[in-house]
Amino acid sequence: MYERSEHNISRAQISDNALKVLYRLKKEGFDAYLVGGCVRDLLLGREPKDFDVVTNADPEQIKKIFRNCRLIGRRFRLAHVHFGREVIEVATFRGKGDEQDEKQQLNKEGRLLRDNVYGTIEEDVWRRDFTVNALYYNIKDYSVVDYVGGMEDHKASTLKLIGDPETRFREDPVRMLRAVRFAVKLGFNLDPDCQKAIHTTSTLLESIPSARLYDEVLKLFLSGYAVQTFEMLRHYGLFQVLFPATEKSLAVEQDGFPKLFLIRALQNSDNRTAEGKTVTAYFLLAAFLWEPVQTIAKEMIKKGVPEYMAYQDAANEAVSRQVKLTAMPKYITTAMREVWGLQPKFNARVGSKPSRLLTHPRFRAGYDFLLLRAETGGVDSELAEWWTRYQSANENEQRKMTQPGRNNQKKSGLKRNFRRASQNKPKATET
Repeated sequence: MYERSEHNISRAQISDNALKVLYRLKKEGFDAYLVGGCVRDLLLGREPKDFDVVTNADPEQIKKIFRNCRLIGRRFRLAHVHFGREVIEVATFRGKGDEQDEKQQLNKEGRLLRDNVYGTIEEDVWRRDFTVNALYYNIKDYSVVDYVGGMEDHKASTLKLIGDPETRFREDPVRMLRAVRFAVKLGFNLDPDCQKAIHTTSTLLESIPSARLYDEVLKLFLSGYAVQTFEMLRHYGLFQVLFPATEKSLAVEQDGFPKLFLIRALQNSDNRTAEGKTVTAYFLLAAFLWEPVQTIAKEMIKKGVPEYMAYQDAANEAVSRQVKLTAMPKYITTAMREVWGLQPKFNARVGSKPSRLLTHPRFRAGYDFLLLRAETGGVDSELAEWWTRYQSANENEQRKMTQPGRNNQKKSGLKRNFRRASQNKPKATET
């Protein structure tokens, strides 16, 4: 146990509503602690995203204490105490992991399927994943309780699993993704035993429901550390489980250089997050699958399929394969298809097509996608520059830019045809 004088956590850093819950539980005669990521972040001097409380009161007792409480969960009952938009999650101490009964079940691979066993704080600590996530801030005396050496690992910036790493990963393979996410977010090093276990158990992620993996993908790549996360996932063989088609396409070099499109998309995502801007999931996921879409489309084109049909069918095939691994919602996949579908339309710069394209609901996303392609050699930079100028031009300038013969056409015959068509058209009346 670390006394108040031995750590840097102050009640001034803690949410007022979290303190209300802690003090109320204490007043009713129960033990009450802050636990997990909030304690870890407070020790780092960071502002926690949320505050989790753990207690020896069971869910029904918690509900009686707080009128603004709702009980949730089947696998393990939790109490959510609502204070407007802020929700303080209160959990009852969990029992030992090795005491299996009718309330606790493992599958043949050792994965925990159901867990609803209550216990003591000494038992609860062994049910948590990493030592730095198993620190308890006691509201009774403002001490930090540490049963597993979490404070020492915290000081050493080491992410270490509680218990045998391979066993813990088999219980829940998603812990491997959490290990990467926390290591990157905190700037910690993974414990060597943890690293070894990830290499040997990475394929267990294939047994996780695709909907859960989709949620984990969002946490991994939309938190402002996408590039580092991507590199670490690839290093441990986890990325190829999540996005096998993308991993395969990345192994093929382009003109003797690694393909940079996805890296640039991830970097832009991190930059936007750092600037406080929003990052849309569909845009980043469209970037993840762009190389597979192109690969499939090119194979179809070789077989004689028209280009526009080839890319449409390639998009459908790439998405249908990916949703089996990460269950992307329909509204996400629809938006991805629209971004991809806009790319060939940017080639049309004559007549009314450019002005109509500007009104497309996904134009901005499609244009940003085009810029990424231009930056990484996927399309002629002159095309991206033209569209940049076209957007900011006034109506007269836009009309001039889209007149036949103003753009560099590859075929001279095509130029002459456009020129004749424009000469035969009646002159537009300006208003």
